[in-house]
Amino acid sequence: MLMKKKYTIYHNPRCSKSRQALEILHNKNILPDIVLYLEKRLSKKDLKELLQKLGLSIRDVLRKGEYEYKNYNLKNQKLTDDQIINYVIKFPKLLERPIFLTEKKGLIARPPERILELL
Repeated sequence: MLMKKKYTIYHNPRCSKSRQALEILHNKNILPDIVLYLEKRLSKKDLKELLQKLGLSIRDVLRKGEYEYKNYNLKNQKLTDDQIINYVIKFPKLLERPIFLTEKKGLIARPPERILELL
């Protein structure tokens, strides 16, 4: 029996890069699971699993231009990963997007064409 690959995209419909990434998938006839992470908050466990698949640290996935990044001084190296994860849980727009996952790997799809690396 042929198994279908599972794909997931962490998506913000208001983000042009996120919409472009989804369009690339649809053009390849791929219907991923869509995680609207701004609506359904991620748990600490979710974020840690996501980081593991990405092979990145929490600092690697922060949107440094966001008000909350600057306001809460998240560049402060004295903050622990857990402290930063708590900020991302509270302010999910701090999470870089779009994030594309296969069953085993993931990447930040910037530019959106990076998705093709995992197909």
